[in-house]
Amino acid sequence: MQPPFRATVLSVNVNKVAVLRNSRGGQLPAPLAAARVCLDAGAGGITVHPRPDRRHIVAEDVRALAALCHGRAEFNIEGNPFAPPRAGYPGLIELVRETRPDQCTLVPDSDSQITSDHGFDLARDADRLRPLIAELKTCGCRVSLFIDAGTTDLAAAAAIGADRVEIYTGPFAEAFEAGDAASALAACRATADAALAAGLGVNAGHDLAQDNLAAFLDAVPAVAEVSIGHALFGEALYDGLAETVRRYLAITQRGPRQS
Repeated sequence: MQPPFRATVLSVNVNKVAVLRNSRGGQLPAPLAAARVCLDAGAGGITVHPRPDRRHIVAEDVRALAALCHGRAEFNIEGNPFAPPRAGYPGLIELVRETRPDQCTLVPDSDSQITSDHGFDLARDADRLRPLIAELKTCGCRVSLFIDAGTTDLAAAAAIGADRVEIYTGPFAEAFEAGDAASALAACRATADAALAAGLGVNAGHDLAQDNLAAFLDAVPAVAEVSIGHALFGEALYDGLAETVRRYLAITQRGPRQS
């Protein structure tokens, strides 16, 4: 007997709105207003990835967005737990402690990276992550670890207290655009299967878009949540933000999918 179908949650990453605002200064366009439009259109969550250099989402945005989402939708904060606090950035764990998101996604990005481009090496990072995950769990949030597609040894992620992994889908999106995504999809599916076997939930994100999302979810049906920002806001420039969110929901909520 097939388990009941559960739609994949769409969490909209509003960082790109902050990038545009910060390029000019001032308050417009406002990430809070964009997030409100996304939630009104049916998005199940909002994602932010504040970085220490404050080049897009900043701590003030995180606080306002947490209040907007509270009791209404999932709020997901992404970031590098090893990045130290500095002026204008209190540190990832302090932001989580202050705003109490539903989920914190840990990502091993450096200050110099334009965007996240690789997952954790658990053989190297597990011992350092363990106490930080324990501290985050005291804040009441679910903890997810950003992981490269193809990673199948995920017992360590479960052992150090993670609840989910987020599959880095950048290589899949690149392969899809090139016209041959079979091996990339197989790697994503292998990681998802290994996560489930270890008792972990599965998220996914990076370069997912309307043209590749259905193929991804068909191949990896266990995905509980996708975080999408760059492509979604690029498409919204032409089609409108609310309409674009609704088009993504038509993909994430269709089912049942093949297993």
